[in-house]
Amino acid sequence: MKASIVVTSYNYGRFLAQAIESALAQTHSETEVIVVDDGSTDGSRRVIDAFGKRIMSVLKENAGQASAFNAGFAASSGEIVLFLDSDDVLLPTAIEQAAERVRPNDVVKAHWPLWEIDERGDRTGQIVPSNRVRGGLLVDELVERGLTEYDWPPTSGNAWARSLLDELLPMPEAEYRTCPDIYLGALARLYGRIEVIAEPQSLYRVHGRNNVNTISYEEERRRLDHVYEALNARLRERGVRVDVESWRADSWVHRLHRAEHELLAAVAPGSRIVVIDGDKLRGEFEHHWRTIPFLGRNDEYWGPPADDEHAIDEFRRLRSSGASHLVVGWPAFWWLDYYTDFAAWLRECFSCVLENDRLVVFDLRSHSGGVR
Repeated sequence: MKASIVVTSYNYGRFLAQAIESALAQTHSETEVIVVDDGSTDGSRRVIDAFGKRIMSVLKENAGQASAFNAGFAASSGEIVLFLDSDDVLLPTAIEQAAERVRPNDVVKAHWPLWEIDERGDRTGQIVPSNRVRGGLLVDELVERGLTEYDWPPTSGNAWARSLLDELLPMPEAEYRTCPDIYLGALARLYGRIEVIAEPQSLYRVHGRNNVNTISYEEERRRLDHVYEALNARLRERGVRVDVESWRADSWVHRLHRAEHELLAAVAPGSRIVVIDGDKLRGEFEHHWRTIPFLGRNDEYWGPPADDEHAIDEFRRLRSSGASHLVVGWPAFWWLDYYTDFAAWLRECFSCVLENDRLVVFDLRSHSGGVR
């Protein structure tokens, strides 16, 4: 089974050679390597030229990552296609492992977790994504619930059947200048089984300039809305009706969007707030409020408290720093069930000014005599 590795690159010249070398070093013998340069200005094209006829190069003006996917796929001929981010690295058996699993019109995709590496290429010990990647036939769950989370790896951890990409590409370019894997990962589950390779087959580089770090959740929400419309259109072609609004109600970014607007109505922007969220939401709230992680030290999240007494003592300390509100986000609602004495103490001592399935907010400025 012939495979194509499409390396897509924009101004990552310092990492590009290692990515290309890893593609060329695959144990699967029938593998072509295509490098798409999306209008780089940093000397990337000199790196590409150095590989000569060992690779196929596609040089184009800058138009974003989806455009690079489309151009690379059009130049490829493999029955399996892997898009490799140019700041990442493939392990030698990635294509071999994928080729054992991908079967056109049945298994449309194989994917795996990635080892995280730092800018120098040293492993950090972390796995990306931190949640497990999922496989199987996922279309029924998709129809019922939409995408409640992104349960697939980033770009360099996915190998696609050409038969699937023939259905999905070329993809919209303006909407996916970054993160085109969201479009492919979502729509793939309409077309067949997804296989999971348990052992990481790629290295995901964290270097401070990763594209994902520049994406606001508002941009992510707009992109997810576009994915939902694409899914809805393809399902309607099959005679399947779905409730897109219920999908939005369950999705992470839409819940975050509603939570932000609800919190803006309840707490004045610029206020100092204590946030209990498992370190999941605070980064977005920082756009409007001065946030304090709980538990936290030096503005860093330290994890949950040991017990109720610890939670109350730490909360008293933070409240004395001038916080006006305590915000409990849905990823940490379990606190209110687990730390029952702490939760009861909060409700006894402070006014609850907002409570729904996204947020519970207490006003720390108005309290009863129960505060000790």
